[in-house]
Amino acid sequence: MSRVKVVNEPSELVPLLRAADTEVKRKVLQKVSLEWISADEIKELYGAEGEGALLFFEKIRLVETRWSSADEDQEPKKTYHTYYSSFNITLNTPVIEFSDVLGVAVMGDEEFSKYEKLIFKEVGKEGKFVGDISESLDLTQTMLRSLVKRSTKVEYRGHRVERIK
Repeated sequence: MSRVKVVNEPSELVPLLRAADTEVKRKVLQKVSLEWISADEIKELYGAEGEGALLFFEKIRLVETRWSSADEDQEPKKTYHTYYSSFNITLNTPVIEFSDVLGVAVMGDEEFSKYEKLIFKEVGKEGKFVGDISESLDLTQTMLRSLVKRSTKVEYRGHRVERIK
């Protein structure tokens, strides 16, 4: 089945641009696009970074999962495969917002980690409304959305940002 991901929200570009930003992520993405593969197999081939890539792909819904086993005696394992076969990107956004999106996409890991820690702390255990976080951290909502989309520690739940459990 051929599925197309439609991207019409600028901040959704961030995870797509980060999906293949390292050699390991590219290899994992290629592997899961060719076959169903388990996290254990990915970890064996690409180490902890490969396993982290799978978690990121799952968070951004770039992969689908299913339970399968090689034979009847084995315990079923969660396996991964790419969900989409192509992307359709149509954006109409102010330049200032687009600069926030691109800024987050190309931001170095160290700088991003600082933002991620601030957001994680601000969100707390219960989660927090986007507007409140944006205001308290003095970030535009586009910048905040982009940072959350890139993160593997927090995610959107409606109009709230919550820690990933």
